[in-house]
Parts: sequence; structure tokens; C-alpha cells
Amino acid sequence: MTTQFQLRRNSFQQLVLIDVDGAEHIDVRPVRAFPIQSPDAGISLVKENGAEVAWIDHLSDLPAAVRELIAEELEGREFMPEISKIVSVTSFATPCTWHVKTDRGDTQFVLKGDEDIRRIGKESLLIADNHGIHFLIRNMFDIDKHSRKILDRFL
Repeated sequence: MTTQFQLRRNSFQQLVLIDVDGAEHIDVRPVRAFPIQSPDAGISLVKENGAEVAWIDHLSDLPAAVRELIAEELEGREFMPEISKIVSVTSFATPCTWHVKTDRGDTQFVLKGDEDIRRIGKESLLIADNHGIHFLIRNMFDIDKHSRKILDRFL
């Protein structure tokens, strides 16, 4: 599929978008409309002031080179480890320390309060630690039985 814009990096490693009229927009940033529910759909390319210069319905619609540039930029800006297993918690009262396995390795974090666990849709959870880092459980029904038992104590 042909895109209505061109995308490249300049010498400062900023994304530069050239629109259909040939106008150059320097330092555009991709922003996901639905980062958890549909991370590859609904991506806006915006200028520093937040003005949208391009809309992408789905990443798969883009040529590979443009898709890679956007994916690199998103990866560098977004940090949301996905929890695959809850190994243990120090207590079922908060604050407590959670020991978890994530897609970025094993880690531990402090959960300040039950209110730091938010439901996102029917099956996803977003857990904020005491430093403001967000951890994602994409589907709380797909995780192992031990992890689910721990989660049930906090939900």
C-alpha cells in the first residue's frame, strides 16, 4: 500500500515527515490511540506542539522501512513491561513488594495501594509501581493459576 507521506531520520535522529504537498515536518512523534487494546492500529504522527500531521490506520499498511522507523521511535519512548508471571508478593496488605517475570526480564517493584491496579477493558490490567512505571497484564485470565490467585487477593 502507498503512504501519503515519506518518513526519514535527520542527522539529529529526529523523525522527519514529508507530506503529500512536499512540506517537511521535523521531529514528528508517533502516538498510539489505543496503546493497550490495539497497539498496531490508530497511530498519529504529531509535531512537538501536538498538532497531527498524519494518521495511520494500521502499521501493517505501511512499507517496511516506514513501519520500522515508527516501531523504533515507539519502542524508545514507551516503556511498559508486560507481566507474564507473578512469582511472589511480600504481603497481601499494601505497600508490598511484587516479584514478577516480564517480557523484559525478572524484576520487583513496590505496589503502594490497591488503587494502583487499574482495569483496562475486560481482561487487561495496568499496575503502577511506586516510581510511576506501569506494568501491563494483557490478559489476566491467561496467566498461570498461582499468579491469578495473587491477583484475586488485590482485585
